[in-house]
Amino acid sequence: MSTPSRIVERAEAWLLARTDVAWLAAFRVLFGLALGVSMQRFLAHGWVDELLVSPRYRFHYWGFSWVAPLSRTHMHALFWALSALGIAVAAGFAFRVTAALFAAGLTYVQLVDVSTYLNHYYLAGLLAWLLAVSPAAKAWSVDAWLARKLRVRFGKPEPRDTSTVPFAWHALFRVQIGVVYVFAALAKAQPDWLLHGQPLGIWLGARTDIPLLGRLFTVPHVPLAMSWAGFLFDATIVGWLSFRRTRPFAYGVVIAFHVLTRMLFDIGMFPVIMSLGALVFFDASWPRALLRRLRGGLGREKVAVNEDVTARAIPVPRVRASLPGRVALGLGVVYVALQVLMPIRGFFYGGNVLWHEQGMRYSWRVMVRAKGGSVTFFVKSKTTGKTWIVSPRKYLTPYQENEMASQPDLVLQLAHTIGEDFAAREGEVAVYAEALVSLNARPGVPLVDPAVDLMTVEDGVGPASYVMPGPVGPPPPTRPVL
Repeated sequence: MSTPSRIVERAEAWLLARTDVAWLAAFRVLFGLALGVSMQRFLAHGWVDELLVSPRYRFHYWGFSWVAPLSRTHMHALFWALSALGIAVAAGFAFRVTAALFAAGLTYVQLVDVSTYLNHYYLAGLLAWLLAVSPAAKAWSVDAWLARKLRVRFGKPEPRDTSTVPFAWHALFRVQIGVVYVFAALAKAQPDWLLHGQPLGIWLGARTDIPLLGRLFTVPHVPLAMSWAGFLFDATIVGWLSFRRTRPFAYGVVIAFHVLTRMLFDIGMFPVIMSLGALVFFDASWPRALLRRLRGGLGREKVAVNEDVTARAIPVPRVRASLPGRVALGLGVVYVALQVLMPIRGFFYGGNVLWHEQGMRYSWRVMVRAKGGSVTFFVKSKTTGKTWIVSPRKYLTPYQENEMASQPDLVLQLAHTIGEDFAAREGEVAVYAEALVSLNARPGVPLVDPAVDLMTVEDGVGPASYVMPGPVGPPPPTRPVL
């Protein structure tokens, strides 16, 4: 057998080796509950109306302009349904249906308006889809309980395997959480973050009113030190979580880190999702071990697999994949490849991705840039030469305007909409934008070329030639707001 064939065979054996399902069932419960509560938070805080109902204009993702918003009544009903579906996922009730509907609903909410994009919404959608196609309801679920009752009632034999899953599922979830941390670290490996402590200096300087910690943020170099701490955390935490001896201490650091970021910054459910996600690095049977401890070591249940397959010594048990199994493994490899390629695509555009934003989304560049500015549109008739000045506020909510001002593709989308509106009344027009934007406290500079007629530019995946070069030089030092 050739060396490549041996490698493939050993990889299959490693990925198909059986491991305890407990980790997956526990993640299903915790994730479903967390997201169910998150949907209620959207309703309670009025975010459904503010972000998804009130806007008259919607920014669309490239290729998804056909996604239409629901009415206010239906949008609220959707979030109530998503909350209920999250609870159903946690309970493992009609899991194949409820999990797929839950993932589809989260995806739809994402696609309604680009301006609402946040990394943790994207991550929640990915994890929801992974759960939906996984055997997460195999244990500790209503479905498993009902199946067991029916087997007893009709005298059917117990399935051969009700407590294990292929290790491939554990590896896949670990990769999904791991890439978030790894690419978050790579995004921080740039001068603004590591040499100037920006944009953390901007945000911490505005939080000096926080009890106990606030005065610390007035001390010089503290933002830079915290920037380095954040970089080192993201760059090394996957490694610390991957080793059995350091794992408990690393998870304590995970909790402390995300509690602190939640206290300092308004980043929603991201700390909760990442804290739950880090649990996938523990041994597969960690929930059973936890239950035994909570029960004081009494009433120990029978465990089919009580150690993580990754801790076993090589050689791995020889397991040959069937054709469906190999197809599933192949799809998993494709998924992992996409999760790696999506974040690194920004490097192929050249320039500063924090400025031109191409490759910014889906890349886990979390909190690495502070941008702000203003945009004014100029519409010029090609027949009469008449010029109109158009404010984005005629079309957008304040939240949308703030997001649009720093993202060139959203400037382009709104320019096309404005041009189409004027063309319907005035004939053929040209649309120009004057956008002055600041990056990490630098003086504002033009974001898009004011001499380019944006009606002649089409959005796409190619380099955006209408975007001006980013600002040069280091950001200015910031002073805390006392």
